[in-house]
Amino acid sequence: MIQSPVPDPFVNILPMLKYRLMFGPIMIGVLLLVFYLDSKLDQMDISGTVLQDLFAGRTYLPAGLLLLLAFFGLILLGAGELCRIFEAKGIASSRSVVSLAGLSGCLMMFAIPHTADAKMTMAVFGTIICVLFLLSLIKQCWLKRQTDGAVAAAAVTMFALIYMGLMPGFLVAIRRWYSPWVVAAVLLVIKSCDIGAYFTGRAIGKHKLIPWLSPGKTWEGLIGGVLFSGLIALLLAHLSNHFGVAGIYQTIDGVRTFVPNEFHLLRTFLAGLLMGAVGQFGDLTASLFKRDAGIKDSGNAIPGFGGVLDIVDSPVVVAPLAYWLLWYGTGL
Repeated sequence: MIQSPVPDPFVNILPMLKYRLMFGPIMIGVLLLVFYLDSKLDQMDISGTVLQDLFAGRTYLPAGLLLLLAFFGLILLGAGELCRIFEAKGIASSRSVVSLAGLSGCLMMFAIPHTADAKMTMAVFGTIICVLFLLSLIKQCWLKRQTDGAVAAAAVTMFALIYMGLMPGFLVAIRRWYSPWVVAAVLLVIKSCDIGAYFTGRAIGKHKLIPWLSPGKTWEGLIGGVLFSGLIALLLAHLSNHFGVAGIYQTIDGVRTFVPNEFHLLRTFLAGLLMGAVGQFGDLTASLFKRDAGIKDSGNAIPGFGGVLDIVDSPVVVAPLAYWLLWYGTGL
């Protein structure tokens, strides 16, 4: 009797792996280029130029300006995907308002001053949120002379403000006090959990994590991914301490000076574990949204990966946590 061969768990993923291996390095290369150029802008003296007047007399550009523009591009792409999710649920949404909400939230986080005037800062941020809330109602109801969808329109705008603006905006807030390579390290730690969980789950995964939400995820994959994130965080912290790449350029006594940061290795390892675990929660949250809308991917902008929202699902949720971990870990 001829027995059928045992199916190889990796055979079914080869087509997807092909695209991921093709487009993954391209995305990594583009990101590294953005981080490199962003770091160079920290050292650009704009004294006596029109840029100095534009940035209120500063002699150097604000840290993270190029990274902010890159985030703006991702938000504009993600806005269309988010509207697609809402429309799949029969919820009317305006791409322009959703885009504006996301851009505003991200800009608000970037604009946090080094020495915060709480009275002014909170007033400005609160005003922006109120304006966006009212704008969504004007766009959906007043201009169309209809009452249907008023509550949904306001909810969509607030959703976009938080999920696409404020939450990922914590990464550009981190950039204000650290080199772009720290932001890159945070992203790498988060995505390391995805990689570790994927291959560990494929190899030894048996116990389903949340079968009703994400049937492919297993407890073994989660544990493997979280441990991998911790190890990557530990490795990056060691390399950063050795080469002194984590820090920020500051003007001290009129001289542009790089001030390095030191990372405690044990705390960094534990932080990596926590970021990996929360990142998986972010991935599951995105799955929740997509399943509710009845779609598999948020888009198809990147073959093998899906849409922009499919790629940033974990970093979006981890970004606020990473900000506070850095704050209390290194005195942000």
